[in-house]
Amino acid sequence: MLGRTVLHYRITSQIGMGGMGVVYEAEDINLGRHVALKFLPPAMAGDALLLQRFQREARAASGLNHPNICTIHGIEQFESDHFIVMELLVGESLADRLRNGPLDVGSLLTYGLQIVDALESAHSKGIVHRDLKPANIFITSRDQAKILDFGLAKIEGLKGVEPLSATAVRVDELTTAGSTVGTVAYMSPEQARGLVTDTRTDLFSFGTVLYQMATGVLPFQGDTSAVVFDAILNREPPAVTQLSPSLPLELNRIIGQALEKDRDLRFQSANELKTSLKRLKRDLDSGGQRAADSSGKRSGTTSARREHSIAVLYFENLSGVKEDEYLRDGITEDITTELSKIKGLKTFSRAMVLAYRDKPVTAGQVGKEMGASYVLSGSLRRAGARLRINAQLIDAATDFPLWSERYDREMKDVFEVQDEIAQKIAAALRITLSPQEQQALSAKPTEDLQAYDLFLRARTYARRVGRQDLQFAMQMYENAVAIDPDFALAHAGLANVCAQYYYHFERQQKWIDRAIEATQKASARGNDEPEVQAARAWVIFAEGHYDEAAAQIRKALSRNPDVDGGYYLLGRSLFSAGKYQEVVDIMEEALAHAGENYNTTVPIHNSLGALGKKDALSNYLHREIEVYETHLKKVPEDARARVLLAGDYATLGRFDDAKREANMAMVLRPDDSMILYNTACVFCAMNNGSDALIAIKKAWESGYRDAVWTRQDPDLALLRGNAEFERLYPPAT
Repeated sequence: MLGRTVLHYRITSQIGMGGMGVVYEAEDINLGRHVALKFLPPAMAGDALLLQRFQREARAASGLNHPNICTIHGIEQFESDHFIVMELLVGESLADRLRNGPLDVGSLLTYGLQIVDALESAHSKGIVHRDLKPANIFITSRDQAKILDFGLAKIEGLKGVEPLSATAVRVDELTTAGSTVGTVAYMSPEQARGLVTDTRTDLFSFGTVLYQMATGVLPFQGDTSAVVFDAILNREPPAVTQLSPSLPLELNRIIGQALEKDRDLRFQSANELKTSLKRLKRDLDSGGQRAADSSGKRSGTTSARREHSIAVLYFENLSGVKEDEYLRDGITEDITTELSKIKGLKTFSRAMVLAYRDKPVTAGQVGKEMGASYVLSGSLRRAGARLRINAQLIDAATDFPLWSERYDREMKDVFEVQDEIAQKIAAALRITLSPQEQQALSAKPTEDLQAYDLFLRARTYARRVGRQDLQFAMQMYENAVAIDPDFALAHAGLANVCAQYYYHFERQQKWIDRAIEATQKASARGNDEPEVQAARAWVIFAEGHYDEAAAQIRKALSRNPDVDGGYYLLGRSLFSAGKYQEVVDIMEEALAHAGENYNTTVPIHNSLGALGKKDALSNYLHREIEVYETHLKKVPEDARARVLLAGDYATLGRFDDAKREANMAMVLRPDDSMILYNTACVFCAMNNGSDALIAIKKAWESGYRDAVWTRQDPDLALLRGNAEFERLYPPAT
């Protein structure tokens, strides 16, 4: 085959040979990449059973997308040659590695966690490998384990391929025609008996592999297949600590449970086994007492948790429905929040990655520009009650995927998906989660998907601040808590919008009362999440206690700097208290955590103006304009963003642009006091005092009565001293 071109693959060298074929390195001429081609020997091509197994290998593995499973690019036929196109791997098989003796416990746990994570992914898609052994596990030069050869896989519901019988013909070093499938030494008892197999079959085989990695020998040995069968069915192997006394006792327990002959007493899932291995690795890494061996000596070495950094890019919305973008944004932001709960992982704020949303960027580009070690990217598509999410963790330095997964679930499973993504990323980065972190990741904001959907929608409307928008948000939050009365974040959101509604539109006590009641319900069960603290701060601010509000929101931000609208409220509180320089001092920090909440820009703008920093304000206006213009491309119906943009245009002398945006805002929300207020600011910037006075009077009549903010706002300086203005917004007494 050397030197031949088969289809569009030019074969350059032979890199392996086994019972099921010969493997070559080849260049894909069309794509300019090197791949591995696995050819079924011509003598076997006429054997229907062996050809079926060969095809099964491609079909099974091609349905999996996981960094620890060898990627299958396709299955091809050229004349009489059948071959599989695979990822080209550089390194050695685990079988070759074990010829040098057992692995150290660190390598064992590293490879073991990667392998069992791959099994978990395969099992979740109904695929049982049934032939797991060191020869089918490859260790790459990057120290990454890869599972190979799914030729004996049991695949639930794979169209066009019949299940293999329990007496299929095999060509292998320990089996002969008529023997039970799977290499005998790694078989489970149920395989040896020819019984129906399930996912626990792979866990037994994996236990055998772990035993060999730990000790360098097989747990079940014999000179003939019959003797090996007898050992698997009837004998217990020596404990790994008996053969290697330096190994931790907990490893002995884990391997022992994996090798339980009664599968009902075995680990019941790959996730359960993985959890045990992760816990052991954590204890060894921390040098904990639970990792001590039988002699009382510490088996592990103390090591500090290495901090990684990750940027979570906004997932791509594949549904093509603009209405689903709130869901895309909400899920992306919630995944970011989940990852921020992991202490060994620095998570870049949502605002920092906002510039990359819906743009064709590579992980390497993002990593270079942001200084991120890793990038999480993905996509989602909603179809009725189903949600498909693709997620991929990429090493920014190499653009190499460390982990990827596709989730095709019911919408109601969205919280489990978010939790699993965070767990998988931690595992891929070899971060051992503490029990507290595990608990935090598994916590759900609500058990009801409809309530969660309403919550995400409400949060989107609340950011626009307008009267009608806050009313929409209020209704959605109320519906969410009606569905789930224990939904603390929705109660906090309701408190937030009620307080803002009081502050901006209707100074009636009923809104403060409703806000206070909602904060009490949010914290009824001892819940003191940053969002709940932020809701309390809004109530305090609305009542006019600005210093106290600033202190309260700082507490929330100290726990979660990305708490929605947190820096906007802090800026408003400080500005209202006359602490303009403090607002300017936190400007960069506030913008870094603003996320989708463009309101954060407003108190910064006003503070620069109040301090008379004309050059700084002029420079800032360009940044502010970019924020508004970017937002309006996504949400063109946002009247508040339009009128704020109009004010910036007017300040820069772009009067035609300012009039256009202000007119559009008035068309969208003609009776909104916030729009009227900001229209007055636009007219002032255009030196049109008479129209500015008309607009500010209409704002007052529509409910905007905040004299403190209005008198301090530098954008309204043109109106100060006017008798009508002074009557509407008198100085504090």
